Amino acid sequence: MAAKTVGIAVADDLRPALDEVVEHYGHGNRSEFLRLAVRDYQGRLRLERLHALRKEARAERGGRVYTSDEVLDLIRETAAS
Repeated sequence: MAAKTVGIAVADDLRPALDEVVEHYGHGNRSEFLRLAVRDYQGRLRLERLHALRKEARAERGGRVYTSDEVLDLIRETAAS
């Protein structure tokens, strides 16, 4: 895996909190912590999108209940766009 260094500025008052979570989650490795954090927030983003899709589907389709296959099709359509 090729990696590039990116610059991220951290305010002085945030540094102790950063050091604490890096030590705990990244075992002292800031790069590892950032990888974990990005994956976590990416998952959260997908969940937000799914919630929005569900809300939109309920509003547009009068609260209709979908089968599991229909839900999977909607998810695939959304992921493809």
